[in-house]
Amino acid sequence: MKYRNIAVIVVSMVVASAAHAQSSVTLFGLIDTSVAYSSSARTNAANPAAGGGTQWQMFAGSVYTPRWGLRGSEDLGGGLSAVFWLENGFNSANGTFRNGGDLFGRQAWVGLSARQYGTLTLGRQYDFMVSYLAPLSATGSGFAGNLAEHPYDNDNLNNDLRLNNSVKFSSVEFNGLKFGAMYAFSNQAGEVSNNNAYSAGLSYAFGPLNLAAAYMQINRNTNAQNANGAVSTGDGDALTIGGLQRMYGLGAHYAFGKSTVGLLWTHSSTESVSSLWFGGSTSNGALPGPSNGAGNDIKFDNFEVNGRYFVRPDFSLGASYTYTTASFTSSNGNAHPHWNQVTAQADYLFSQRTDVYLEGVYQRVGGGNGISAFDAGVYTLTPATGNQQVVVAVGLKHRF
Repeated sequence: MKYRNIAVIVVSMVVASAAHAQSSVTLFGLIDTSVAYSSSARTNAANPAAGGGTQWQMFAGSVYTPRWGLRGSEDLGGGLSAVFWLENGFNSANGTFRNGGDLFGRQAWVGLSARQYGTLTLGRQYDFMVSYLAPLSATGSGFAGNLAEHPYDNDNLNNDLRLNNSVKFSSVEFNGLKFGAMYAFSNQAGEVSNNNAYSAGLSYAFGPLNLAAAYMQINRNTNAQNANGAVSTGDGDALTIGGLQRMYGLGAHYAFGKSTVGLLWTHSSTESVSSLWFGGSTSNGALPGPSNGAGNDIKFDNFEVNGRYFVRPDFSLGASYTYTTASFTSSNGNAHPHWNQVTAQADYLFSQRTDVYLEGVYQRVGGGNGISAFDAGVYTLTPATGNQQVVVAVGLKHRF
């Protein structure tokens, strides 16, 4: 009887282990908190005429936005698995939610993954500007993260925008080639194309070389905004508010020895724009011209070069330069602003999960034609009063 009970226990443990191997749920997260210095910060964030001054603050997410989440998979047999991802963004300086208070505002999706073909997912997800182009950049999932963001994150490489109500397919790699496409529903009765969106991308890896291209389009009716469509406006997720919006770009990344180099070009445009994502929120009324007025159009081109060098396995130096040129037209006046932005970073790893960093950004803007929305501004820190700003952050990151 004794040996029989032992056998039952052993068999039970084997079965439990097999079940565990077939299904998994993982708790994960990242906390990034820094002390940040900003020059010429507006004393009244909404009113540049009020003047500016030096600002010191504790800031969450100078490189990567703090987040926690759950991800998991279940083996369904035959190379097919059920997968899910729930991810919350939060402010580690004060414990509040990011993404307008959404519980899983960063990502929330469920899907099926076929080992031979790829993954089909449904929910709130990133587009292919984020999935394929951002890893080649310094911003977004690149080494310099948030502070290296292109002005207003106009091309979404810093993944400030997600697509709700979306269906996304991402292929497995075929001889170095990956591809994907997605569609996001407007969810509005009788208005299929009022705040729907679609995106597609290609990525090719050959040894140390990685190439990528991506496209995204958001369709909107400027006369009847749909706040709960593919791009929600109620939680501050929209990068701009207006009509038809397009983003596309090309990128290359090359690794050699202890170094990496990246080159990218992206283009974005928004018709009938009425506000831009500026200083942590959409700046309604910051642009001249009638709200949602015809001809209130803006276009951006971003040119980025970045590089990183590992002095030692636990210590790296990185830098990037981005030149952004824009064209803004309206019935009340035009502008052709252009930005020069330099980012530099030093990062030291205590372990694979914990590191400290020093990162600085210098931004200078010209051609803004006196429009306050075209003053200097870095990520969600307080915008500058004028056309120049310096931001320096010293911070600690921990992954779990």
